[in-house]
Amino acid sequence: MARMLIADDNAEITDILRTFAEAEGYEVTTASDGTEALRAFHAAAFDIILLDVMMPGKDGFSVCREIRSESNIPILMITARSEDHDRIMGLDIGADDYIVKPFSPAEVMARVRAVLRRLVRNAGKEEAAGPAMTCGDLTVNLGTCQASMAGNPIPLTKKELDLLWLLMEKRGRAFSRDQLLDQLWGWDYVGGTRTVDTHIKRLRAKLDKFPHPEWQIKTIWGVGYAFEEMP
Repeated sequence: MARMLIADDNAEITDILRTFAEAEGYEVTTASDGTEALRAFHAAAFDIILLDVMMPGKDGFSVCREIRSESNIPILMITARSEDHDRIMGLDIGADDYIVKPFSPAEVMARVRAVLRRLVRNAGKEEAAGPAMTCGDLTVNLGTCQASMAGNPIPLTKKELDLLWLLMEKRGRAFSRDQLLDQLWGWDYVGGTRTVDTHIKRLRAKLDKFPHPEWQIKTIWGVGYAFEEMP
């Protein structure tokens, strides 16, 4: 089931968008402020985000910037402000579409479908470019920074894609957290190995939306992680 995050401090708007999204088969998570939206984003893998601009705590622009710095997940900004500079700012920082209140919930869902169709088309056009690896239905293309499972695009961040590529390239080899940290983040990275665990968790969540009996990202207890093909 596809997952949607709706972040808006107006409970009435959140409820009606949830109703329409669930009617189209989405599993919906809601947030009422920017900080809560970021927590939800980091806790689960979503297929698309509806993000209000004017929220308590972090505003929608700040949340969009933070999400876009690590993910190419589709984001639709929702706002009561119709000024051109707000719309331009939202698109410039990485939003895929910009919806002005008041709006029709049916139109919002139509825009969601349009954004996701564009994503699938673009993934299809770029699929052949650059070095690629496959295992079962999984294809990872390093040149286009795209991953797909049985033709379905998987919205990985650049770091998640690099992590998956490294594990696939050396399939069967166990990497320690320190080795992955050094190779992908660099020896001078100030964060700890917990970063590796977080990225593995999010990578698995996105990949596990599709069955993959041919392989697994395995935890090697006391060591780290490995990409293993199943017998």
